[in-house]
Amino acid sequence: MGCNLRDLANAENLDLESLSGQKIGIDAFLTAFQFLTTIRDRSPQGDGGPLKASNGKVVSHLMGFLNRTTSLLAIGIKPVFIFDGTPPDLKSDEIAARRERREEAKRIHQEAMAAGDFALAQKMAQRFISYTPEMVEETKQLLDLLGVPWVDAKSEGEGQAAVMAKLGQLDAVATQDWDALLYGTPVLIRNMMTAGNKQHGRIVKAQKINLEEMLSEHELTRSQLIDLAIMIGTDFHPGIKGIGPKTGLKLIKQFGDIETICQEKDKQVPENLAEIREIFHNHPAHEVNSEELVMGKIDVSGLKQFLQVDRQFSQRRMDNALDKLQNAGLIAESGQTNLFSF
Repeated sequence: MGCNLRDLANAENLDLESLSGQKIGIDAFLTAFQFLTTIRDRSPQGDGGPLKASNGKVVSHLMGFLNRTTSLLAIGIKPVFIFDGTPPDLKSDEIAARRERREEAKRIHQEAMAAGDFALAQKMAQRFISYTPEMVEETKQLLDLLGVPWVDAKSEGEGQAAVMAKLGQLDAVATQDWDALLYGTPVLIRNMMTAGNKQHGRIVKAQKINLEEMLSEHELTRSQLIDLAIMIGTDFHPGIKGIGPKTGLKLIKQFGDIETICQEKDKQVPENLAEIREIFHNHPAHEVNSEELVMGKIDVSGLKQFLQVDRQFSQRRMDNALDKLQNAGLIAESGQTNLFSF
């Protein structure tokens, strides 16, 4: 998930209601993986995989997107989901490493299931879950039925969202990936899609990080923040051995850039440094017409067909989602969209 800038960020807890009226670009792929790894089979002898309908279709991602998206709409947030495009070539080593870790987890999972060690199997299952192209298309279908806009990124989803935020098309970017700050989003929202959930005995709080405030606090330029991240390690380079966030911050403030630091500390300059910098400074992005980011109509009958009839969603689950929309005035009792609410 990119470079970990947690130690540098002065994150501010916030209530999601404070984002009412704002257009938030949401990292669709990371959101999907959050749902797929949490909404899964945890029964005593379950395999730990995503939940499925009786016809065998995986539905965990749709359950998560339906519940969380309707909750956001109900409090006045205007979500725009951003889907990953083609990753940069420089990410190939990281992708290969992830694939290897998934295969190893899958092997351990199969052995655990055969041995009846369901606890280990469930632990491993979340490490090789895949968000398939079919699931991606299903998610887009659901968003269309909810009238929620989505965008296909040219490359990294959080990079596309950051570019749109810099252009003023989005008020903030919601992702767990700290790289969104390196791509230049003025405002990063973390934990937006899990806020209110209980994790490790604590209630998850949404957090807001302001890029300019972060740079000002540490007396850095964005270029220096990017160099600092490259030294720590990103998806495009493993980093410089022995340099973590605190040491890196001290060095970048003392010497100004990676080249000088490497010269002074007898370190090797990271390979493909110019290309990595360019990815962060000028990330490839599709041009998006702002008119495409406007909320559309909510198709209640279409939602019922898509989720209840085709994927066996329970009446209770559908009622919970539709009640939120109705109570917020987004649909009338007849199921028609109330356009005056947008």
